[in-house]
Amino acid sequence: MIPPEERLAKALSGGDRLVAVAESCTGGLIAHRITEVPGSSAYFDRGVVVYSNRAKVELLGVPEELLAAHGAVSEACARAMLEGLFAVTPARLAAAVTGIAGPTGGSPEKPVGTVWLAWGSRDRRRVEHLWFPGSRSDVKQASAQAALERLAVAAEDR
Repeated sequence: MIPPEERLAKALSGGDRLVAVAESCTGGLIAHRITEVPGSSAYFDRGVVVYSNRAKVELLGVPEELLAAHGAVSEACARAMLEGLFAVTPARLAAAVTGIAGPTGGSPEKPVGTVWLAWGSRDRRRVEHLWFPGSRSDVKQASAQAALERLAVAAEDR
């Protein structure tokens, strides 16, 4: 099976489309995996690690009111992160991920392993609620894998 970052590379190579990512719970892991592929500088525009709420507000324009009302781990926040990423980059494809990697920080409403992933193109976007069991590392790895798989599919569909 071909890793999604390699599928993404193949789908974007030789074209004029750029991809960007905004990462919270994955802490740069998605960008790391994209840039492990030789030649990724041709299609990878940037990765923004917005771990804190302050970073989400300052770098992506996520409204403070949205964070106060819904929290950083929410559909609304993932969507706003993606919108902000498209506002500050020339990327045609992007993904944004926010979640609770654990082992602490969860609640009955948002248990450890809760992840919100937004991805797509400038004209076609999706947001998905996911839950991944396991350790902190397991949640981060699974979240990155999910984001890369969806980016690859979006790139292949174009």
